[in-house]
Amino acid sequence: MIPLILEEKILRLYFGEKWPIGTIAKQCGVHHSTVRRVLNTQGATLPPNVRPSIVDPYLAFIQETLKDYPQLPSSRLHRMVVERGYPGGPDHFRRLISGLRPRKPAEAYMRLRTLPADEAQMDWGHFGQHTIGRATRAISAFVMVLSWSRMPFVRFFYDQRMSAFLTGHVEAFRFFKGVPRRVLYDNLKSVVLSRHLDAIQFNPNALALASHYGFEPRPVAIRRGNEKGRVERTIRYLRTSFWPALTWSDLDDLNEKVRDWSIEIAGRRTCPEDDTLDVLGAWRAEQPKMIKLQSDFPAHELKEVSVGKQPYVRFDKNDYSIPYDHVRRHLTVIATPKNIRVLDGDKVIAEHQRSFDKKAQIEDPDHLQGLLDWKREARAGRGMDALHQAAPSAATFLEGAAKRGHNLGSAVAALLRLMNTWGQEALEEALVEAIEADSLYVAAVKQVLSRKAQEEQKEPPLPVNYTETEQTKDLHVTPHKLSSYDLGDVDA
Repeated sequence: MIPLILEEKILRLYFGEKWPIGTIAKQCGVHHSTVRRVLNTQGATLPPNVRPSIVDPYLAFIQETLKDYPQLPSSRLHRMVVERGYPGGPDHFRRLISGLRPRKPAEAYMRLRTLPADEAQMDWGHFGQHTIGRATRAISAFVMVLSWSRMPFVRFFYDQRMSAFLTGHVEAFRFFKGVPRRVLYDNLKSVVLSRHLDAIQFNPNALALASHYGFEPRPVAIRRGNEKGRVERTIRYLRTSFWPALTWSDLDDLNEKVRDWSIEIAGRRTCPEDDTLDVLGAWRAEQPKMIKLQSDFPAHELKEVSVGKQPYVRFDKNDYSIPYDHVRRHLTVIATPKNIRVLDGDKVIAEHQRSFDKKAQIEDPDHLQGLLDWKREARAGRGMDALHQAAPSAATFLEGAAKRGHNLGSAVAALLRLMNTWGQEALEEALVEAIEADSLYVAAVKQVLSRKAQEEQKEPPLPVNYTETEQTKDLHVTPHKLSSYDLGDVDA
């Protein structure tokens, strides 16, 4: 808008003084289009403001080409007119074409009305990322809105896997205290596996969910987001009303806060379908007309996993421990956003709280302790086999020692050391003598070996703890001459 005094001046100079539009614009310090607009308001007959353009000779060709090929890029059209003699550059030409290209007529939409408890709309919203340990997880909001009352349900997850999709429905229906007769979706993979026009192949999990609760799953037409505009607007409302400047400690805290927001903030709005009620009041009026809840749908994700030689199963970037005697098998993982269960057939062999970290090892101490105990027993078994082969009386000796409550692992290890030091024959003889004397102790065996060495006037051998390896089996050591040592102080 321009001041009235300036408008009066423009009219006086044009009608009274007969000044041209360009002179008036220059002297008044305004654009010539402003002068034209002021004169048009007074019904003045103005000369056309048209200047010849270098594109004018090619307009007929351009309009005919765009009529046949309305999506033809301006860069290709520019090369075509250059070949026909057009001298202008591509930037100016692109601006001219934007005004000449035929446009689709604006599409009008009818307002969609629903009855109470008749429909809900569901979609996912993306809300950035969150770091958990070494992992960066996307934060996704499962949003479902009752179309008549506009009551929203929101639940945040760290992914959009099938388990999160199913859990969102279970908790939404529990929150609404009923089930709407149909739910509208975008063409999510959780709902639609494939689609050709009106022919839809549904995800079996989505069909099982709908069958359990008795509602109709209805995917909207492709690129027809307006058909579920209520959930789209709710997600935008969530971004502006709830999310900015929000602080939260973990996912449980975030979901508790968004539940309060749904009731205290979103629920206090006026219901568009009945302006005498707020959203909460409309929701309470809608509840008796919804499908009654029977039982919760089993919202989990199944995955077949192959276990190697280590007692862990891998799921979603993390390793979960299992009992050691279930390695090298094909097992089943049942996952929910809260926990992980591992099944061998129909038997649950491990259960853990789910982790959303990356490369983490979630372990049950009983699983690790069982593996350690088994390793000890295996080592003791190998030691007993070696003793039985070298000294047959060792089995009788150890059986008697076990009856007296001795630690077999320690006894086996001590007898193996005596065998390495004294030899197999000497150990066998000492074991026979200890058994005949009913002295089933390792110390008694050691005493017999020492006594026999004294009777034969032999020096007791030094304990040998040497184990030959690939690095030492061909190693030769040259003895050092003792004459090189200074022995002058020996007599002293």
